[in-house]
Amino acid sequence: MTPPQSRFRRTLRQTLTIARRDFIATVFTPIFLLFLFAPVIMGSFGAIGGLGAASVADGAQDKARIVAIVPPALAGPIAAADTRLRGVFRPEEAPPVLSTIAPLADPEAQARAAFERKDLDASAVLYGPLDHPQILYATRGSRAADYLVLLASTTLAAQRLGGTLPAVAATKAAIARQGTSIGGQHQSAFFAVFGIFFLTLFLSGQVVGTMAEERNSKVIEILAAAVPLESVFFGKLLGMFGVAVLFVGFWGIVVSQIGALMPPAMAAGFGDLAPAVGTPMFVLLFAAYFTMAYLLLGAVFLGVGAQASTMREIQMLSLPITILQVAMFALSSAAASRPGSWLATFAELFPLSSPFAMAGHAANSPGLWPHLAALAWQALWVTIFISVGARMFRRGVLQSGSAKPFWRRAKAN
Repeated sequence: MTPPQSRFRRTLRQTLTIARRDFIATVFTPIFLLFLFAPVIMGSFGAIGGLGAASVADGAQDKARIVAIVPPALAGPIAAADTRLRGVFRPEEAPPVLSTIAPLADPEAQARAAFERKDLDASAVLYGPLDHPQILYATRGSRAADYLVLLASTTLAAQRLGGTLPAVAATKAAIARQGTSIGGQHQSAFFAVFGIFFLTLFLSGQVVGTMAEERNSKVIEILAAAVPLESVFFGKLLGMFGVAVLFVGFWGIVVSQIGALMPPAMAAGFGDLAPAVGTPMFVLLFAAYFTMAYLLLGAVFLGVGAQASTMREIQMLSLPITILQVAMFALSSAAASRPGSWLATFAELFPLSSPFAMAGHAANSPGLWPHLAALAWQALWVTIFISVGARMFRRGVLQSGSAKPFWRRAKAN
């Protein structure tokens, strides 16, 4: 009888052999370079589309206007009030440019006609006395209408104070926060959830097709005869995880070097991201939860994909797999914004969403012991998924073991 320790060593050696075989077969191929630089290709197409959309938006923004139909005597004061108020807006958030028009015999008809002009795109139009103005606005001009109300009240207040509002000489000083802010924690939680989601969405789906080639070439039957199927499944999962780690490591180094070239304002914005457990521990937990998320989803995808024998079937599985990943992201994002709620507890306990939700938990709560329990819980489910997937493959594809459930065999007898 083989001692348990020797049996464990043999199983571990077999698993690592399968993992090394799949890792080498994936990495040492020309197609891997295309996969490695896929983010550059995707980013290039995204940048081209974004530039096109930005040029269209800029063209439309250039003609967007808010219109004030006021007497010539009010044109200067309302323009001065507009200049004063715009100082609090970022350029991309500022209202459309103000245009002032002298009123005619029928200001209401004049205001309605402004929306039909071809030389400008009116978002909102003000007419009438400033203390009781009438404002018309287009479909997406409600905020512009609110701004015209504020503009009218500011201009009226300046007139009643003698023409201009008093200047305020304020002293502003920046201060460094000693602890983490709630906003910074929630932002860190969302970025953690999104980061794991993005990486697993891009990387773990490839596990689905790893068994199809083995089945078509009959290699899987040789492997199954020499190695336990659980070792085959776990070895393939580890091999593809090694590919994912290589991918993440490569792009992590690239992004870290690009980050050093960021403008100071952007770097300061990232500095506001303050996880509750501290940055070094958060980085370790993020890596641990990415590992568990990949293994959990990969184990499920490997078990499901092992039932497919053709590329058509694998392609048909892509949609439900993507839907599952997006659902876990949506659940975990909602949980990260509501720490301590029943939704957060459910997301942290549900196996497939647990790594995402616990990464958000690390950003929102300083406690460390829940993470030890969560990682053990997730590792248990990785084992369960691999065992179930291997059993399904053994009975459904290899047709070995019990072909029928016990109740059907008893009925046949």
